Amino acid sequence: MAELTDDFNKGELTNAIHGADLLLAFGNPDPVTTVKLKSLIDVANRIKADFSLTGRELDVILKRELRGYSVADSELWNRNNWLEFRVIDRKRYYFKRAVPNLKLILKSRNLLPVDDKTSDVQSAFCLDHTGKIVPLSRPDGRPVMPVKLKVNYQLKVKADAVPDGETVRCWLPWPHENHLRQSGVRLKNTFPSNYFIAPDSVEQRSIYLEQKSVKGKPLVFELQFEYVSRSQYFDLNNLQKHSGIRPPPNFSRYTAEQYPQIVFTKEIKHLADSIVAGATNEVEKVRRIYYWINDKIIWTGALEYSIIPFIPGYVLANQRGDCGMQTLLFMTMARYEQIPVKWQSGWMMHPGAVNLHDWCEVYYDGIGWVPLDMSFNLQKSTDIRLKEFYISGIDSYRLIVNDGIASSLVPEKKFARSEPYDFQRGEVEWKGGNLYFNQWDYQMDVKY
Repeated sequence: MAELTDDFNKGELTNAIHGADLLLAFGNPDPVTTVKLKSLIDVANRIKADFSLTGRELDVILKRELRGYSVADSELWNRNNWLEFRVIDRKRYYFKRAVPNLKLILKSRNLLPVDDKTSDVQSAFCLDHTGKIVPLSRPDGRPVMPVKLKVNYQLKVKADAVPDGETVRCWLPWPHENHLRQSGVRLKNTFPSNYFIAPDSVEQRSIYLEQKSVKGKPLVFELQFEYVSRSQYFDLNNLQKHSGIRPPPNFSRYTAEQYPQIVFTKEIKHLADSIVAGATNEVEKVRRIYYWINDKIIWTGALEYSIIPFIPGYVLANQRGDCGMQTLLFMTMARYEQIPVKWQSGWMMHPGAVNLHDWCEVYYDGIGWVPLDMSFNLQKSTDIRLKEFYISGIDSYRLIVNDGIASSLVPEKKFARSEPYDFQRGEVEWKGGNLYFNQWDYQMDVKY
């Protein structure tokens, strides 16, 4: 096992996978070793799936997307890991989203013209929308501006991913109903027709379906539902305490480490302390951490979380990350500073911009849980309330599926999850093991 682990750590993934397969087949390993061997194979294959671009393939894409580049450009990009790669089986393979991420990095450094019209439209939509929320909001933060959404969600397992006649188990995202911001949840239809909805008390909520595979045909799981989503805003400069607001049970967990992704390393401690130095209250500490991440960390497409050992450390080392990665960095620093914060995620449901999304909630004594969206950033406005809206507010276009991170699904999954921390796309397995993301596709259609 030690030799296989050494091969894995050196990037000799094919050797590691082959050796692990042989041990499983002929080595009669004990149960603990069996789990370790299967995990090694699983993670190695996930790394290969994310780092799939050869240098030649990358060059073709770069020439098409950037219309030529110099040797000096290439050296700069590789030196700074702006073109993310790993050495696998003694060859350099690039992250499958390396080029789109490079363009985002270059734009953030004014090394490439900014012409992202989709981003501009989304920013303008949010600024206009939040401008309507602020004057409607009350000091107690009661949600306002309801929006009714009708959702069709489909997960399609690729043909012959599972042998003919085998039962395939599927978990699809399902909305929480215990939030003031989310109500009127109504199931319209499922395929297949038999289903099980996890209790609302479960942090990561799902609807469970199963059916048998058919040779040569994709396997489709489908779900239609509707619900009402509301916005919420608290004025940071006028947070008012309210009687009767008490911390929830097991409150200490929201200021604690949560291995392996929320860990108070020396680097995290030093950075967080330097950012909040001199701040006299929680509001100012939260504001300072938010501003620091907003200014220092750019949004880029992420590796699959299951292949990143410590996400906040990765974000700091590379000065980039997606919504969940930025949120985990914020949560880790905030919790270290004894500010209670919990994960929240699901989907952003804005017209024309429906996508997976992660954010969080901060607890203020006597006020309760206040939403904070790290990657929606500071808005471009001279009105401080609109500029800082997403530090203590959230818009009406959300689907809350998760109220915690790395929580168990119900019914429990037998094999390792494709996404061990978040739950947005779904999870699929059969008696032979987990079906990873490259073995199925998903799609969400929304009507307003």
